[in-house]
Amino acid sequence: MIKLKTIFITAVAVIISSQAIARDQIKIVGSSTVYPYTTVVAERFGKQGKFKTPVVESTGTGGGFKSFCGGVGVQHPDMTGASRAIKKDEMELCIKNGVTEIIELPIGNDGLTFAHSIKGKDVNFTKAQLWKAIAHDVVVDGKLVKNPYKNWNEIDKSLPDLKIEVLVAPPTSGTRDAWDDLIMGKGCDEAFKKLADPKNCTKYREDAAVIEAGENDTLIVQKLGSSPNAFGYFGYSYLVANKDKIKAAKIDGIAPTIEGIQKYTYPVARPLFLYAKKAHATVIPGFKEFLTEYTGKTAVGSTGYLFKVGLVPNAKETEEKVRDVAVKLTAMKN
Repeated sequence: MIKLKTIFITAVAVIISSQAIARDQIKIVGSSTVYPYTTVVAERFGKQGKFKTPVVESTGTGGGFKSFCGGVGVQHPDMTGASRAIKKDEMELCIKNGVTEIIELPIGNDGLTFAHSIKGKDVNFTKAQLWKAIAHDVVVDGKLVKNPYKNWNEIDKSLPDLKIEVLVAPPTSGTRDAWDDLIMGKGCDEAFKKLADPKNCTKYREDAAVIEAGENDTLIVQKLGSSPNAFGYFGYSYLVANKDKIKAAKIDGIAPTIEGIQKYTYPVARPLFLYAKKAHATVIPGFKEFLTEYTGKTAVGSTGYLFKVGLVPNAKETEEKVRDVAVKLTAMKN
């Protein structure tokens, strides 16, 4: 019996080993916001010549976690980018499928940008005004009604006399989760909460005023560039990369800046993450080296190459802790 058990274990090890040989590139999925940064790191990593360039796919944060938590083995992604922290139910899915040792790396910070065409007039929105523009239901004259607002100036006379047209991320997006938390949740008025379930603060209207634009933020940028009256939200890097086409509106009187995002004085600042499976560290070539590159001094920080493409660095103390986690492959506590 012992001999048969030994043969079985050996056979499994051989199968895993042969699978590992079948994939010699790191596979990364996840957030469209984190995607530009990961792509830059992957390209630089590949050019070093020691390992193949990692394959990076933009699936959205939710889609990335679903794939990442699918299991352990070369048929599953090694890493996933996220524009929010992993949720409890996602962690439970990971554990259920054997993904029990997860490395969490807060790679930097981001500011959600509410942007529009560079041809449009400068605008300053409050969180409450943005909520009223996007929410499915609002309170008018003390009654809960389906959102009646067609133009921005119907919400507040200080806003432009333009048709409301907002491009939004899909429900699977971490960017939408962050927007819902920081804008929809905080902008939702008390009158609404008294008449409706507070959970409905994040329910979007379903008419032409709000358009679900998919996970590809580049397409939103292109749409804004060609539609002077439209607005949309996405990560700060897309503003940095497309300043010739779009500009940011202010939120509560504050425009997104590097300093404001890093200090979280900008109202829609948030952390960004990279998650990795420790079980793949000894299986996928370049796994550990890639994490070291991603968190290294040449990549992150105020002089790093990721800063130049819009990633707002962590505070130095946090940066050092993240680097230590990457080097030691320290798994987070479940």
